[in-house]
Order: sequence, then C-alpha cells, then structure tokens
Amino acid sequence: MRILILGGTSEARALAGRLVALGHAVVTSLAGRTQHPLLPAGGLRVGKFGGVPGLVAYLRAARIERLVDATHPYAGLISSNAVAAAQQTGIPLVRYMRPAWDEPEGAGWRHVPDIAAAARLLPSGASVLVTSGHEGLAALLARDDCRLVVRLIEPPETPLPPHARLLLARPPYGIEGERALFAREGITHLVTKNSGGEQIAAKLDAAREAGAEVVMIARPAYGPAREVGSVEAAVAAVLGR
Repeated sequence: MRILILGGTSEARALAGRLVALGHAVVTSLAGRTQHPLLPAGGLRVGKFGGVPGLVAYLRAARIERLVDATHPYAGLISSNAVAAAQQTGIPLVRYMRPAWDEPEGAGWRHVPDIAAAARLLPSGASVLVTSGHEGLAALLARDDCRLVVRLIEPPETPLPPHARLLLARPPYGIEGERALFAREGITHLVTKNSGGEQIAAKLDAAREAGAEVVMIARPAYGPAREVGSVEAAVAAVLGR
C-alpha cells in the first residue's frame, strides 16, 4: 500500500520502519520545525501542505491508500486537517495517540485547558520550568513577575526576555538530570502538557520529589479516526486487521 505518515515522533519513526520492512511504500511528512530531525525509513516530505485543500490534493496525487496521524498529541491543526482530509477523500485514517500520563494519587496536579490558563494560574515570584513547547509561549513569557526556565529542542524565533532562561535539550531526560535541574534552579512550578511517553516522564517524578506544583495542560479533542495506543496496534490498524 501507499501510506502517508504525519510524523515527527519516535513512534512515527518506529511505525515507518515496521511498514517499510513489510514492503509498503511509506512517506513520512515532517512539519520542518526541527532543524536536524531523526529521519524515518522510507520516503520523506518536509513542510506544510497548505491546509486541508493542500493535504487532499497531495493524498490524491500520490494515490495514498492509508493516512496515519502519528504526530505529537498536541500537534493541533495538522491533526484536525487530517480528519477533514480523510473525510473528503474516503481514505482510512489511523491515529496513533500516545497514552496519557496518569496522575499519581495525592499528586495534586493543577489541570488547565490551555497555556493561557496556565500562565494565569502561576503565583507571583514562582520559579517555573516550562516544557510546553513553542506554541503559546508568549502567554507565559508575559509573566515577568515570575522566573522562567524554558526547555526547548530548538531555539525560539525571538530571544527570551531577561526573566526567562533558555535551556536547549533533546529527550530522553533521566531522573538524575531532572532532579539536578529542579534543585539547581529552585523550581517551584512545572508547566507541561500531558504528552505521555517514558522519554520525558522523569520531570513529573522530580517535581513531586521537589514539592513543585505541576500545572498540566489538557489534550485537545480531535475528530473521528481509528485511534490506537501502540505501534503494534497501529500496524494492525493500517493493515486493516
């Protein structure tokens, strides 16, 4: 089959490798934000499609038979566009959704609907580790009464203000490193998204050990698709099993 994977995650790379090994013609699409991405097996497409019409045109021109959304759980627009494009073309859509983290009993996470709400929740004088990515970062940076440590894989387009420090790092993040970061920076609050996965979960344990409050941004809701929570289930779904 001809398969398009909307990728950018480790699971998307694993899925591409599995499907290519099974003899399928796989193209993985990357948004192009990361300058030196880890490349998947099979074909590669980099850049935006141009909204739903562009994605529909690509699917038809490339004669795609299966569409897989294996983007980040907070990818947003491209995941919504995938639903619309699948409906317009009749191409089956499989969505790999990394299982969310479960809140430990007594952890007391503060759940908010978006980054703007997270920014409003922070108390004045907080020392905040921000791991919520580029999207919506301006709302947090506007809190100049807080001290921010902003961890990103790629630098932002504009320099951070004086009350924010940029920390460039690529996962996985181990528990010892996270403990040291919380202690060194005196972190009192962690602003994060419920991305799931083991590579970045250690920050939650470090926050609990340090007594830092976790501000958890809720996942967006997407439209209909065959949704799975593992690479193995994604392979089976793509193959119609």
